[in-house]
Amino acid sequence: MNSGEVARLAGVSVRTLRHYHQIGVLPEPPRAANGYRRYRAGDLVRLLRIKRLAALGIPLERMPQLLDGTGQDPPELLDQLDRELAAQIERLTRQREVIARIRAEGTAPDIPPELGRFFAVFGAAATDISPELTAADRDQSILLAHLVGDQAMPQLGEFYDLMASEEYAPRVVEFARRFGDLGPETGADELDALVEQFVELFGPAVTAVGGSDVLPTIDEKRVKLLDDLRDDQLNDGQRTFLARVQARFA
Repeated sequence: MNSGEVARLAGVSVRTLRHYHQIGVLPEPPRAANGYRRYRAGDLVRLLRIKRLAALGIPLERMPQLLDGTGQDPPELLDQLDRELAAQIERLTRQREVIARIRAEGTAPDIPPELGRFFAVFGAAATDISPELTAADRDQSILLAHLVGDQAMPQLGEFYDLMASEEYAPRVVEFARRFGDLGPETGADELDALVEQFVELFGPAVTAVGGSDVLPTIDEKRVKLLDDLRDDQLNDGQRTFLARVQARFA
């Protein structure tokens, strides 16, 4: 048999056949006088065994020893594969749960699901907020969620859920409008008054979820990433406001 015939019988492509030769899992047969490889029934059997092992999820690099009986015992290998598959199933199950949550809440798939409900509510209510400010809030929230890590993410998610509640969502939208009006010309007294209003309106929510403990878990080098993003997206008045709010809660 030539390469095309043996590949067709085994149900693989000629390219796959050549790849098996290159990595050494399938020894190359001798060539005929015309220079073409000549495969025998034994080569086909070896190829079928490789295909069966691949279907079970066994990596190609493990196959030569397994096929030749010089490597890991099959029961031990199968136990290992079963554990790996169980872990994959668990990961895929969690992934499907996240997708179901995104669908149910109508949130964007590029936002952490813990924050998705807030942005769905905020996006629907804040129709008169500038797209640039909305995008800046999204980007900073995504970065913050990444920086706090898994340990503090429940607190951050709880805070964002609270901000999406009927009690707080209107306050968030109104404050976003006022935040959007801040600029380099905003005076210190106005900024201070706005900070006090922010603390009065949202301080109880921050305290309720232990939010004041979230930022201190981020080291100074990573906090600078948030500052760099704000430098790129916000004006001087907005940055000053956020710095003063952060200082109050710190």
